[in-house]
Amino acid sequence: MEKRPIVPINCFFQGCYNPAFEAEIRKCKDVCYRYNQLNPNDREEQNRILSRLLGKMGKETVITPPFWCDYGYNISVGDYFYSNHNLVITDGAKVTFGDNVFIAPNCCFTTAEHALDPGQRKAGIEIAKPITVGNNVWIGAGSIILAGVTIGDNSVIGAGSVVKKSIPEGVIAVGVPCKVLRKITEEDKYRYPVYQGEPEQ
Repeated sequence: MEKRPIVPINCFFQGCYNPAFEAEIRKCKDVCYRYNQLNPNDREEQNRILSRLLGKMGKETVITPPFWCDYGYNISVGDYFYSNHNLVITDGAKVTFGDNVFIAPNCCFTTAEHALDPGQRKAGIEIAKPITVGNNVWIGAGSIILAGVTIGDNSVIGAGSVVKKSIPEGVIAVGVPCKVLRKITEEDKYRYPVYQGEPEQ
């Protein structure tokens, strides 16, 4: 699959007005279909397909099927990336993940924006804006990350959030629309019983 950026785009997701884009989406869907039909424990073949599908793939990448994307080559994944079932990435623009990113089940990253004017929307006008996710980020189950968003390093997005504006680093953010709840602090290291002892005074 030829690797070249596509921004902006002018097509529908399924009924694209640009035959070249539509053909590339069909090819990508074929690859995703083959990926999703694999034995879920066949990591070797999964890695072989992902290494050809994604624009960049770091070491120890795990994408639990089913997984769907539109082009594949616009997706860049850092080291130690993990996503659970039902990850969807509509990558008309670049979608970049840092290192040590965890994504819970049923999450969607969509770079696409359709026109608000109904006539323009009917004509198929659509743009795509890049999404960037920093290092050490955890995205909670059922979250939706919208076009143009950046999520800073070391942040957590709570389950069920709709992220329509960028989120700074080192915070917990949650809600519809997603808003910063609080900063992540040293005390958060002691929230789980596996850690013995108390925070330093």
